[in-house]
Amino acid sequence: MLQVCLNGARSRAECSHLPVTPDELVAAAREAVAVGAENVHLHPKDGDGRDTLEAVAVAAAVSAVRDAVPGVPVGVTTGAWAMADPRARAAQVRAWTVLPDHASVNWHEDGAVQVAAALLDRGIGIEAGIYSGTPAAQRFLAWPESRRALRILAEITETAPQDAVHAAADLLHELESAAAPVLLHGVDAAAWPLLQLAATRRLDTRIGLEDALNLPDGSPAPNNAALVRAARAIIQRTPQDTP
Repeated sequence: MLQVCLNGARSRAECSHLPVTPDELVAAAREAVAVGAENVHLHPKDGDGRDTLEAVAVAAAVSAVRDAVPGVPVGVTTGAWAMADPRARAAQVRAWTVLPDHASVNWHEDGAVQVAAALLDRGIGIEAGIYSGTPAAQRFLAWPESRRALRILAEITETAPQDAVHAAADLLHELESAAAPVLLHGVDAAAWPLLQLAATRRLDTRIGLEDALNLPDGSPAPNNAALVRAARAIIQRTPQDTP
């Protein structure tokens, strides 16, 4: 499965063409799905372009994108940067009026269990975000409900390609006992080497302006669709390990 991550916690200062508003997210999602994205991850934004978990913003973003790409699962973030207080973060999830298909929960953050419980109670799939270089894997695997996760996001924080590949191998080994499927991805300069590693290992992966602002040749990506198109090309030509 190839997921497109449309915007992330980035701002327009980092990327002038970052999709922020519901209308911009709709256009970006349509273009990305048209060239091969099978799943959408987005960060709802407030009026100042900052990530928010407020019900009105989540409803506007999820509803608009879901209507634009019917049948394609749509997910959001629950990152602590959008609401630092764990109880308030879980309460925001419980207040959502339009439910995404799934939401990511970062297991190195305080309150991950509370947020995950709120998602499960509402029937929202959990993408368990496991950052390399943190105790997230141990925390997640020790969670009694870990088998109920929709998928695990193996999120490699190292940005130097060689370091990232080594960190990915270590993290995947650490997650071998997990029941949920794994989506492997990297960021910035490591995004493309890790996408290729995911393809080699037959793992789900993702790409988009959240993870990479440049195409594999180093040129600036004009939009999410260009990144998805490049990702599809890499996946199609990468030999896969024999299971």
